[in-house]
Amino acid sequence: MFDAKKLLNDLLNSPVPGSNDNATVRDKASQVGQLAKDNPLATGALAAVLLGTGAGRSITGSALKIGGVAAVAGLAYKAYQNYQNGQKPEATSDEQVVLAPPKDSDFATESAPQGADEFTLSLVKAMIAAARADGHIDDEERGRIADKLSMGGYDEDAQSFIRAELSKPVDLDMIVASAKTEAQRIELYTASRLAIDPTSRAERGYLDMLAGRLSLPDQLVDHIEATIKQATA
Repeated sequence: MFDAKKLLNDLLNSPVPGSNDNATVRDKASQVGQLAKDNPLATGALAAVLLGTGAGRSITGSALKIGGVAAVAGLAYKAYQNYQNGQKPEATSDEQVVLAPPKDSDFATESAPQGADEFTLSLVKAMIAAARADGHIDDEERGRIADKLSMGGYDEDAQSFIRAELSKPVDLDMIVASAKTEAQRIELYTASRLAIDPTSRAERGYLDMLAGRLSLPDQLVDHIEATIKQATA
C-alpha cells in the first residue's frame, strides 16, 4: 500500500517549478508540460498538472511546515474555532500561523475512528474529485498524467490509485460517507477547497453541493473560506 500521507503532502506542496507567481497551471499549461518533459522527476510538476490550480500550493509558513494532513486539520480546526466563538468570517488578523489541532481534538489525525491512513486517503480522493470539477482533466489530460506517473517517483500502488481516481466518475456519496464525525466533514470540505481556487461556476457549484451534502452551515463554510484565504495570501 502506498503512503497516503506523502501523496496528500505532494498535492498540497507542489509549486510549479520555475514559477514565482500564483498563476494557475491552466495559465501555464505549456510551460508546465515543458518543465515536466525536461525534468520528469519533478513530482511538483506532476501534481501541478493533476490539480490544475495554484491555491493549495501557495500555502506558506506554519501551514506548510506542519505537513499536509496536519495543515488540513489545522486549517479546519481554526475555522471551526472561529465559527464557534462567533467571530465574523471577514475578520482578519496579521497572524497567519496555522498549528496542528490539539491531540485530544476530534480534528487530530490520531482521533480518526476509521484510522489515520484510511481518512488521509479519503482526503486525497476528495482533493482529486474537486480538481476534476471544472472538467480540466479530460481523457487527453489523463493520458498525459499517466505517462508521467512512473517518472514522478510514485510507486506502482500510488500510480494505480491515481489512474483509477481519474478514470472513474466522481462519487460524491462515497466522499460524504467517508466522514465519520463532524470534524471530518469539515476537513473533507477544507481539503477540497484547498485543491481548487473556485473561479469557475462549475468549481463553485461543486463546492456548494459538497458543503450541502456534508451538512455544513453557510456561516461555517464562510469561515473555512476566510481561513484558507488568510493562510494562502
